[in-house]
Amino acid sequence: MYKAFFKLARNPFDLTPDPTYFVSTRRHNEALAALHYGIRRHKGFVVVTGEVGTGKTLLLRCLLRLLKESKDIAYAYLFNSRLSPTEFLQYILSDFGLPASGKNKSELLLDLGQFLVSRGSKGLTTVLIVDEAHHLSEELLEEVRLLSNLETTDDKLLQIVLVGQPELDQKLDSVGLRQLKQRIALRAQLGPLDAAETREYIEHRLRVAGAEGDPNDLFAPEVIQAVYRHSRGFPRLINTVCENALIIAYARQIPKVSVDIVEDVAREFRLDMNFFGEAEGSGTHGEMDVQQAAKVLRDLYSALRKPVARSADLNVPVSLEASEYEPNI
Repeated sequence: MYKAFFKLARNPFDLTPDPTYFVSTRRHNEALAALHYGIRRHKGFVVVTGEVGTGKTLLLRCLLRLLKESKDIAYAYLFNSRLSPTEFLQYILSDFGLPASGKNKSELLLDLGQFLVSRGSKGLTTVLIVDEAHHLSEELLEEVRLLSNLETTDDKLLQIVLVGQPELDQKLDSVGLRQLKQRIALRAQLGPLDAAETREYIEHRLRVAGAEGDPNDLFAPEVIQAVYRHSRGFPRLINTVCENALIIAYARQIPKVSVDIVEDVAREFRLDMNFFGEAEGSGTHGEMDVQQAAKVLRDLYSALRKPVARSADLNVPVSLEASEYEPNI
């Protein structure tokens, strides 16, 4: 709709995960390298996790493109993990091009085992990729672990890639899945982009889309900063903000996106609310909150230094318990 107006060949911020738009940030490079290395070196299990909108599916599309270029690799790509164990095996065999309809679990496992042994004897690589793996039940995760038992004395016959949200890490940390966790050879974690990476991300997508001249002519540095502030560096939100900002600029017949337009989009999509449903600026890291917390602590410290006999007159707690903080890494 706006491509001709802004002299673009294609939509730069389409939400469809297109490997052409892949921006090689440090974390994304590390994750892609871990995936490719783990598969090529037959490491067995590789796990990649990241919050919603951090680019996991795009990363997988880039991996699949690399695998398609390799003549010695066959892969099954599972994106619907809400299956029964039998349906799970049927899907895998079907994706490998094997007949699976009407077969029971034992027959499916036998066929899969023979398929893997045959390929392994020829020095070929076979990969199972599970997207949205955080939806896998413990029962299915145990089935995945059992599939990793298909190996020779010196090689893994099936390379398994699990990609999902941080809930996958929590499942893998559970006592019931400790055997699976011990088999993971490589792990990587995706996070949001920082301010510099956000600028690089926006400029790269504009160049790929055919933007003429300096990308700053369309998204000035202060506009990109506003996009980063509201998107918090999550690629999917960056795309949402920038796409809608271009639509609004086109509707108003403005040749470049302004900060005001970005602010309008943020309000429309309620991006001024943080992930806990509070207004932006009301979190624990706001400057006013820090000042108020410091004042409360000073008042409390002064009160606690008074004689114990008067503690009943103080409107402060007698004892304080520091809450345990466990970093989510």
